[in-house]
Amino acid sequence: LGQAALLDNAGWLGRQPLLDFLEGAGGRLRMGTLLSRQSCQARLRSPEGMSLAEFLYPALQAYDFLHLHLHHGCRVQLGGADQMGNIMSGYELVTKMTGTDVFGITVPLITSTTGDKLGKTAGNAVWLNREKTSPFELYQFFVRQQDNIVEKYLKLFTFLPLEEIDHIMEMHAKEPEKWGPQKRLAAEVTKLVHGREGLESAKRCTKALYYSSVEALEAMSDQELQELFRQAPSAELMLEPGMNVLDLCRKANAIPDGPSGYQKITDGGVSVNGIRVTNPETVLILGQHILKNGVSLLRIGKKNYYIIKWLQL
Repeated sequence: LGQAALLDNAGWLGRQPLLDFLEGAGGRLRMGTLLSRQSCQARLRSPEGMSLAEFLYPALQAYDFLHLHLHHGCRVQLGGADQMGNIMSGYELVTKMTGTDVFGITVPLITSTTGDKLGKTAGNAVWLNREKTSPFELYQFFVRQQDNIVEKYLKLFTFLPLEEIDHIMEMHAKEPEKWGPQKRLAAEVTKLVHGREGLESAKRCTKALYYSSVEALEAMSDQELQELFRQAPSAELMLEPGMNVLDLCRKANAIPDGPSGYQKITDGGVSVNGIRVTNPETVLILGQHILKNGVSLLRIGKKNYYIIKWLQL
């Protein structure tokens, strides 16, 4: 396939004098064409209107295509369907200034179940970077896809043969409760992005969170714990003789002081490592309430998690 180059357009746009840009690219792009674009018309009719910076964006992207063509021999620009107007501007600019045949390709946008575009602006982006989207989060994103989209995603995001995808969908029609296509899709994409270890990490996190698997929780690394419970507070505690569940909850600031916190436990609202505890005086036991990796996962209610790291066990 040859080599790929990742370039930042600030490398050429940042050094381009404004008057030179207007004389060159700006003199060859027609106002009527730019204004007729559907995206431009929609912005002009919107309550917010359209800023000059937004209007000039297609011209800057067109200049990117010209620069890449002149300096790197680029003849094809690929983008989402919403980039059609910008890509056409680039095509027009390159052909007018060089006379070379260049091409644009657009692909359908991947949307959410509500039809919204996935991306940074919409706040629902799925990232390849593990620090932004963990293997577990990536796995769960795809495993939650609805039946009417999963076949399309199998064809778009995996290298499975079409015959195998057809077989997977046939089996799904017979046993829809097993979510076979979704699980296969999630596994294939996670393995492609994060490797086999990333997939195993996603499965461990899934078992720990949704199946209360103590074995999976014990096998999790600190990184996986932080990824799985990104919003969960963590605390480092020393195990004291006779320390019980009530002590644990209060030292972790997980329940209020007084009778209401005590009752929270007796009412069944507290679990340690997936095991519900209803007796506040239950003494903490190594191997049960404190796992072999020196961690306890405290849950208050249905969604409030606390990660406890025990020191000097």
